Amino acid sequence: MRVLSIDPAIRNTGYAVIEGDHYSARALEYGTFSLKDSLPQSACLLEIHRHVLSLIDKWQPDELAIEGIIYVQSHRTAITMGSARAATIIAAASRGLPIMEYPPSCAKLAVAGRGSAQKEQVAFMVRALLKLDETPEPDAADALAIGFAHLSAADPLRAHLFAKRRYI
Repeated sequence: MRVLSIDPAIRNTGYAVIEGDHYSARALEYGTFSLKDSLPQSACLLEIHRHVLSLIDKWQPDELAIEGIIYVQSHRTAITMGSARAATIIAAASRGLPIMEYPPSCAKLAVAGRGSAQKEQVAFMVRALLKLDETPEPDAADALAIGFAHLSAADPLRAHLFAKRRYI
């Protein structure tokens, strides 16, 4: 299975393309798509949409995995994060991809063994599990963890760990 995974944000969207299964996964591409602070939010959403479409066209993933809504204290932050998610979801839906969302705790559980792992632990474990040459930036590491969680959830022996995942 090949999965495109996204950690959406309005300025720094993490992305990863992972192939394989829980036992033998490899990262084909990953990184952070960063946009300038001077760019209006509407232009950022368009760029996120375009970037996701370009990744889909380049890698032809079977499915898209995206980070679920997280609790934030600011309504404004929640709205901008939701907008970035929407740009990603619309891009994937327009290409007919099945879309699965995972709460951050599921991604952390998949790579670090506990849902409350710190960002540094997630990045370290993603590097080890996917045999990367370098520790990825935090947003890219989160996207890699989401992709790894998606591959893990496809394993019938581990699926029960991901009860909070859902198709959207």
